[in-house]
Amino acid sequence: MTTAIDPLPKVWDPNIRLGEMLKGKRGLVVGIANEHSIAYGCAAKLRAFGADLAVTWLNEKAERFVRPLAEALEADLMMPLDVQVEGQLEAVFERIRDAWGRLDFVIHSIAYCPKEDLHGRVIDCSLPGFLQAMHVSCWSFLRMAHLAEPLMSQGGALVTMSYYGADKVVNNYNVMGPVKAALEAAVRYAAAELGPKGIRVFAVSPGPLKTRAASGIAQFDELIEMARARAPAGRLVDIAEVGRVVAFLVSPAASGMTGDTIYVDGGLHNVA
Repeated sequence: MTTAIDPLPKVWDPNIRLGEMLKGKRGLVVGIANEHSIAYGCAAKLRAFGADLAVTWLNEKAERFVRPLAEALEADLMMPLDVQVEGQLEAVFERIRDAWGRLDFVIHSIAYCPKEDLHGRVIDCSLPGFLQAMHVSCWSFLRMAHLAEPLMSQGGALVTMSYYGADKVVNNYNVMGPVKAALEAAVRYAAAELGPKGIRVFAVSPGPLKTRAASGIAQFDELIEMARARAPAGRLVDIAEVGRVVAFLVSPAASGMTGDTIYVDGGLHNVA
């Protein structure tokens, strides 16, 4: 009896089980604020699939919430990161280079807009508020891509978080709609520029989730109830579901994909 020969290229070691598909991979997760954060759901699932993690927190106040989570995930590296503080982002990547010498993935799950601008009309947004929202929510992802590129000499993946309001008008999402639209465009351009180096780039668009960041959106509870009522799945997604999709995207299993916005919203974006 002859053994069947699989003519297709192998994207990972055939001896690696699905539950270990990220074994040996090393990645940075930015945006954990507490155990309800989308970034935490991603970090937990990435670790569950075998990845080694570097985790950041915003400031000293956030550290007391994030450090215990990072320690429970056995994160190799833990450090502060406020992308608005000059030099801090560069310091994070320098430490990763010194400790690991390489990087396989980056998860960017941060966004911010001053409340007075977020709660007003888009056309009334102040220039400082708009620039701050773009800096934290969009430009910081491009800067991370720039800093990660030399550490991804063997390829890698960059993932950021978007929202349906980037594509359609969502009540009370306001100026974050144009900001996230810019982020999704940045993903497409970065994918084109980094593709020849084997670096894949994605935006993941979860449905509305009760996170600390989302609580700043006006009438957010109404948005939650609308999503639950209209989604074909008849429910909200959770951070674990988002995390599993992210784990797939950064794994070799998604080697044929890049530049896409991936919806994880129970099908809500398909409902008119």
